Amino acid sequence: MLDYGSGNLHSAARALGAHADVVVTADHTKLRRCDALVVPGVGAFAACMAGLRAAGGNELIRDWAAAGRPLLGICVGHQVLFASGIEHGIQAEGIGLYPGIIEALPAARLPHMGWNTVAAPEDSVLFRGVHHERFYFVHSYAALTSPACAAVTLATHEVPFVAAIERDNVASTQFHPEKSGAAGAALLRNWLRQSLGN
Repeated sequence: MLDYGSGNLHSAARALGAHADVVVTADHTKLRRCDALVVPGVGAFAACMAGLRAAGGNELIRDWAAAGRPLLGICVGHQVLFASGIEHGIQAEGIGLYPGIIEALPAARLPHMGWNTVAAPEDSVLFRGVHHERFYFVHSYAALTSPACAAVTLATHEVPFVAAIERDNVASTQFHPEKSGAAGAALLRNWLRQSLGN
């Protein structure tokens, strides 16, 4: 798990640690010895990108994805995989694994906080066995347009938005699987099985 100063590292590490050995570090040498990479994130898009750049995480993530290695982004760690984000009037460049922009949810009730259902593709690996469950969201910004290059799971908070993406070796969720109870634990197990074969 990439430590670049984001806030939800330890809850995500605990949730994954129930099913796999987890290393939380900013050391690229240690990370490159791992079988899969998790990019967490909370807070503002631009601040998270600044933290990633300071830690060299943006290039690490691009290289990791290009090499076909398993990658999971969570919350703002999902958002920074897009081309750019506009938050609090500031537009920042993202990592660019997905096309599209993260922008404010056009909803009267913000933040979108709490439990919500999702609509996943029938052949989704992440949501195998948890298609009709609820997941925990905390956000005011999201991708409103689905990338055509990926399998996209949607949720609705007054308007539809991208709740999760699966594309080849890269997966990401807008919601927090580590805070989503049994459904989130099942999703993480699905990702680990796909990524590590266990």
